[in-house]
Amino acid sequence: MIDILFARARQGYRTIGYPKEPPAMPELFQGLPVVRQELCRAGCAKCADICPTGAITVPAHIKNPELLLFETSDGADGGDDKLSLDMGRCIFCGECEKACGGKAIEFTKEYRLAASSREALKLTGETYEKAKALDEKALRVFGRSLKLRQVSAGGCNACEADVNVLNTVVFDLGRFGIQFAASPRHADGLLITGPVTKNMELALRKTWDAVPEPKIVIAVGACAINGGPYIGHGETRNGIPSWLKVDLYIPGCPPHPITILDGLLRLLNKLEE
Repeated sequence: MIDILFARARQGYRTIGYPKEPPAMPELFQGLPVVRQELCRAGCAKCADICPTGAITVPAHIKNPELLLFETSDGADGGDDKLSLDMGRCIFCGECEKACGGKAIEFTKEYRLAASSREALKLTGETYEKAKALDEKALRVFGRSLKLRQVSAGGCNACEADVNVLNTVVFDLGRFGIQFAASPRHADGLLITGPVTKNMELALRKTWDAVPEPKIVIAVGACAINGGPYIGHGETRNGIPSWLKVDLYIPGCPPHPITILDGLLRLLNKLEE
């Protein structure tokens, strides 16, 4: 027993200082991608061609500069008029950055990636709208204590592992009043990972029905948001079905635990910025 006490004393306080202190992200971490329209080269679509999930859209007049002759002021060249990157589809592999010789797409160390809407995840510049807090009525219900039921809807266990690690002493999710519940009947909402396979859709619906009102939904990872690497596969639903309204989107493949923690704290208005 005395050895255990000495070992704990040597370990000291191991919980990270976030959000009071900025987190130390890994050297290889790839965070918020920035899109620089002015550096996109005419006649090039290498970034879109190499993207494994179709997250990048290159407008037709950039792919083929000759179309500029027919373009109008409203961008009526047959598609979107700006280079865009959908973080909801992006798996943050960085291949687009390597393929782009002009630095039109570049990944930063920015870890604050969560958003409140699907549209907010579609980037056309260097900034984006971060996740907003729940409305005042919902914060009165969930603000001091939020119990979540985690549903792995066909995931590869990467997102699940990064969610699970939030319960360790390093992140200590419980200090913010957020905990995971063993039963949906004791939960305030669902945290969903995975592309939602056909085999899991019924289980997801039954779990959702078992959560009492009011309730929320949090999508974690590219698979839950849009299918991720499994998009278009016949055995998946390409992410959370439309019959579920998502309150918080946390992109990544998988998202770093700090990114997930930041999104949850933003949802509960527990960050001071």
